[in-house]
Amino acid sequence: MLAQLQLWGQELGFSQIGVAGVDLASAEPGLLAWLAQGFHGDMDYMQRHDLKRARPAELVPGTLSVITARMDYLPRSTPQGWQALEFDRLNHPATGTVSLYARGRDYHKVMRRRLQQLGDKVAAHLGPLGHRAFADSAPVLEAELATRSGQGWRGKHTLVLNREAGSMFFLGEIYVDMALAPTAPMEAHCGTCSACISACPTQAIVAPYQLDARRCISYLTIEHAGPIAPELRPLMGNRIYGCDDCQLACPWNKFAQVSRLADFDERAGLNGQTLAALLDWTEAEFLTRTEGSPIRRIGHERWLRNVAVAAGNARAAGQGDEALRAALQRRLGHESALVQEHVQWALAQRPQVASV
Repeated sequence: MLAQLQLWGQELGFSQIGVAGVDLASAEPGLLAWLAQGFHGDMDYMQRHDLKRARPAELVPGTLSVITARMDYLPRSTPQGWQALEFDRLNHPATGTVSLYARGRDYHKVMRRRLQQLGDKVAAHLGPLGHRAFADSAPVLEAELATRSGQGWRGKHTLVLNREAGSMFFLGEIYVDMALAPTAPMEAHCGTCSACISACPTQAIVAPYQLDARRCISYLTIEHAGPIAPELRPLMGNRIYGCDDCQLACPWNKFAQVSRLADFDERAGLNGQTLAALLDWTEAEFLTRTEGSPIRRIGHERWLRNVAVAAGNARAAGQGDEALRAALQRRLGHESALVQEHVQWALAQRPQVASV
């Protein structure tokens, strides 16, 4: 059955298919400890669902196995040496940097549709089958299920790593009410490497395999709805949606694979644009330019907040020209107090003068 699953998965654009059991009891203490420390930040849904995340048969009654899938997402035009090129984007403070995974079509839609198609194929082959597909869309321990089913191992940055594909892939699951033979887990290969920990701009990886989301730039720019802590703003640089630094630094990502799907090709106008231009996007323009993109989910208000922080950092780096200052000035009267606060902070930033 696994060979057939893999074949169908390849036809649908997946990179690998695995099968996990539903007994995740050994993961429960770690999940509870992480929540108890408040590392989930404002993601209250994690607290609300707590152990349901580790109990697939409670989330979807009758579940006996979980089919896991991963899908490479590097754009098809990704060049050799892409990690160095992405790090270099951070050296241009007056332009915005968007995380690689968010430069194309919203992966939630791409993955969920194809997972559903895979589930339907399984049902057509095996007979009546209860199945439900998830792609970062429910309280699911995705990384735990992925590692148990051989998609890779858990890296020290908490993401799943694969020897042939690094970590630049999405994860998805199909909960099924039929017992399938599980696939074997993969041995871990991080060894003594701590490149991801050293690379994190905000020191959000507080220990190997432990992430404090409250300091993570991906969390701050996407999940967090309120003001960004002033002490963290200067560390964010020009990252306006997500952060790839821990993955860019990982040696295993030299093996990252480009996607076979056009869905994840980079859209023009979302990445590498001047901050001044991005600040001037109206809400209507934001909604138009981000249609079908994962960026749309944060809304125009948070978008302007993120761009304002990057603008302040550009000014502090001596890269804030008159166009950027003028764009910030135009946002001072924004109806959102959140936007106003971050714009005011950005305008107050000046290059540091070295003391004699």
